[in-house]
Amino acid sequence: MRAGGKLADSIPPARTSLRRGLIAVIGVAIAVLGIQVALRIGTLGGGPVAAATSPPGPSSTTSPSNTVATPSAPTASPTAAPPSPSPTQQLVPAPLTGLMVTPDAAQRHPIAVMIDDQADARPQSGFNSASIVWHAPAEGGIPRYMLIFQDTVPQGVGPVRSSREYYVEWASEWRAMYVHAGGSPQALATLAAKGHGQWVYNADEFRWGGRYLWRATDRFAPHNVYTDGQNLQALAKRLAALDGPIEPVWTFAPDAPRDQRPRGGTIRVDYPYETITYRYDNTTNTYVRFLNGSKKPQRDRVGGEVVAPKNVVILRMSFGPLNDGHPRKHRLEAQNVGKGVAYIATNGHTVKGQWRKASATAPTLLFWPDGTPFTLTAGQTYVQVIALNYTFAIHDGEPPYWIPPPHRDDV
Repeated sequence: MRAGGKLADSIPPARTSLRRGLIAVIGVAIAVLGIQVALRIGTLGGGPVAAATSPPGPSSTTSPSNTVATPSAPTASPTAAPPSPSPTQQLVPAPLTGLMVTPDAAQRHPIAVMIDDQADARPQSGFNSASIVWHAPAEGGIPRYMLIFQDTVPQGVGPVRSSREYYVEWASEWRAMYVHAGGSPQALATLAAKGHGQWVYNADEFRWGGRYLWRATDRFAPHNVYTDGQNLQALAKRLAALDGPIEPVWTFAPDAPRDQRPRGGTIRVDYPYETITYRYDNTTNTYVRFLNGSKKPQRDRVGGEVVAPKNVVILRMSFGPLNDGHPRKHRLEAQNVGKGVAYIATNGHTVKGQWRKASATAPTLLFWPDGTPFTLTAGQTYVQVIALNYTFAIHDGEPPYWIPPPHRDDV
């Protein structure tokens, strides 16, 4: 070897080729060994690797209070067929809204709650969780709400106020649990006689307050009685208002296509205490609700969402003073059994039809002028009940290119 020369210069070409071959073989062997090691420790390039052997069993994560089992990731196999998708739960129409819900939600027992409508009670809680909202005169020109919850469990409900006979009769259409804080002597007598499941299930705050209902600290009495869905469901179970199949009363259909909906339109209902205005929204196919000419829509205190039902129904009927021995209360009674004029608004169109209620516990039904049952749009319905001398105004919006009859099955 010459001083300063390279090692490769002193090796014959044949031996050089042999050494290079040996080096290549050793390199491949090392690479294969590295892959096998990586497979066994479960990492290659920092990510998980599917082992060639069976996957390990479930691992567990231990906390001071319990042990939670966590299944390992499934093992990929080049010959295994792809897993079939997991079956989804079949949805069914909710009986009070027609919306698609789970079978369990469709069988929840209806819960009707009387809600305050005085200015000091606003904003109220629970509107957007209700399936049906009744709004009718109560006393002294001040209307009152009754919210009926069925497929949706509300987060908060209130303020809860007192009962009236005609509200009990509307709640009896569903044998609902009827939640209230006292009431007129007429209503309390009916609840005492018919409030054990015959008509409704009587849930009076005077008996159940402090456990299922409570007094809020940020409101003053009598506008401070509140509850929520969890407590209402617990009270319903206590009163044996159990879940089960519910026979629908109204029929529902999907939203009309947008190009068949009018643009704009208003409905105004005048109570002695306040004015309610609905403005039709073509995009959402809803009637956005406003109070007393406000430029801002009404909002539910729970979540702050705008109040905007799919359907608005105006029922006209006779009201008169209730002779219950308390003339200063200015309580009313309604002729809600029989029939009368109904204005039914859905998909932006309003029809002058008819309402019928055959008895105190019979359902309030809606009809076209010729007696054909009316079909509503699936979703929430607001029922505005007004006395015959109350004023109202309805203006449908600018018609689309083609005006379809709203849910008329015989056309």
